[in-house]
Amino acid sequence: MRIQTVTAAALASTMLTAPVWAEDQLPIVDEPLELTIHMHWPRSQGYQEDYPVELAARERTGIHLIDATSGKNTKDNNEAMNLLLAQGNLPDIVGGNRIQQPVNQYGPQGAFLPLNDLIEEHAPHIKAFFDERPELRQAISAYDGQMYYIPYLPDGKYGRAWFVRQDWLDQLGLEQPDTVEDLYAVLTAFRNQDPNGNGKTDEVPYFARDWEEVLRLLTLWDARSSGSDTYHDFYVKDDGTIAHPYAEEAYRTGIANIAKWYDEGLIDAEIFTRGSSSREYLLSENLGGMTHDWFASTSGYNAALSETIPGFDFAPVLPPKSAGGVRMEEHRRIPIKPDGWAISYTNEHPVETIRYFDYWFTEEGRLLSNFGIEGEHYDLIDGEPIFKEELLTNGRPVNTQMYEIGAQIYRGYWMDYRYEWQWTAEAARKGIELYDAHDLLVDQFLGVAFDESEQAVYDKYWPSIQAYMLERQQAWILGSGDVESDWESYMETLNKMGLQKVLEAVNSAYARQYG
Repeated sequence: MRIQTVTAAALASTMLTAPVWAEDQLPIVDEPLELTIHMHWPRSQGYQEDYPVELAARERTGIHLIDATSGKNTKDNNEAMNLLLAQGNLPDIVGGNRIQQPVNQYGPQGAFLPLNDLIEEHAPHIKAFFDERPELRQAISAYDGQMYYIPYLPDGKYGRAWFVRQDWLDQLGLEQPDTVEDLYAVLTAFRNQDPNGNGKTDEVPYFARDWEEVLRLLTLWDARSSGSDTYHDFYVKDDGTIAHPYAEEAYRTGIANIAKWYDEGLIDAEIFTRGSSSREYLLSENLGGMTHDWFASTSGYNAALSETIPGFDFAPVLPPKSAGGVRMEEHRRIPIKPDGWAISYTNEHPVETIRYFDYWFTEEGRLLSNFGIEGEHYDLIDGEPIFKEELLTNGRPVNTQMYEIGAQIYRGYWMDYRYEWQWTAEAARKGIELYDAHDLLVDQFLGVAFDESEQAVYDKYWPSIQAYMLERQQAWILGSGDVESDWESYMETLNKMGLQKVLEAVNSAYARQYG
């Protein structure tokens, strides 16, 4: 079976020891117990009570989740959360996308229940996880030291990688780029030398379906685009302080070079407008040369386009060395997400609820949340969960099929990387092993929990500061203004807008939270 080829690196974070539940601990309740839930996330504005995974969990635990989601008419999870909080009478469970900040803000004020004691007394599997990863307990705790939500916990290390058209390199007699200078030469050749052979200069040397991925090029000049897997985030400097990448000197150099590459046609002219379909379009039309995107999904194009584009080979390559000689992959899977679920103050069954949360951290619950229903969506073969062949080969994304049955949704659960490895193409697996053989990954900023005064500073200043940063960033890349000549006034404006106050608040919270 394919799953048996999983490398030690791929499974490194799945080997934590957990206690074993006794059979008499299920069901959790003698009589069915209904708990209402708000579950707002990008793919579903609501919790479907007929999810197969939900029905299976009901049968095993006796807990029935009843949808009570606010904001079903909006895809904006922040708007949905604001509507929920404004109504005051919260459902028993509040879950979904990016709940960490509001839960940690309003939990200490009484809107959500503190979980530390509940976990200690009634959730042995959750306790075992955080006992072995205490730094993650720190990362999700509010400023009062209490945990107020159980997060979605990703598994594995590698997410995105650099991909280049190896067949184009071969056609032009070029090597894979090893340095930023090599990369410039490769992209220039892609622009000028007609590697797709159609007699036109229509190649798009560098493209990205998420426009923010053009900012990954900043790392080639020893700058940063983000400190976590959230775009535009703060980052941890080598001296342990928190800074923002868009206010650092290296950023000026990086943006100047990106603007130069854009002006020379090495970067997709529609990078900010083409959108999520750009990868599909530019690769299927034999136009795209290089990108930075997810290992698993991007490598799948080799098989998908093998018949329509003879010799098509979109290969993961090591990040080129930066101007300072550093080879770095900025993106990695963050070990915690701001997604998950919390227990609201209205919940009259907190013990049963935390035991229900704990169920998803048992071996049985973890399999259910990752792979669906045994015998229907996967089989256990020699102790390994193996997806049904028809699920892997029906032409539909496996993660989409999982979402539809209620697996891999934004509940508080622990991802099992074996789920993704099974539908990761061989080329991507080799790429992951290549990346794992080099010291490429950088530490991540895991976020902070503000106290009330810090939160007030952040809310007052940061939204307008970030909006200004992004406005100037896009303008510089597109050629409206020059970052070098504008830099002094740009920094003066950021400081007038309160950047230093925000950085003081973030650093204060970071020092308190992580010591």
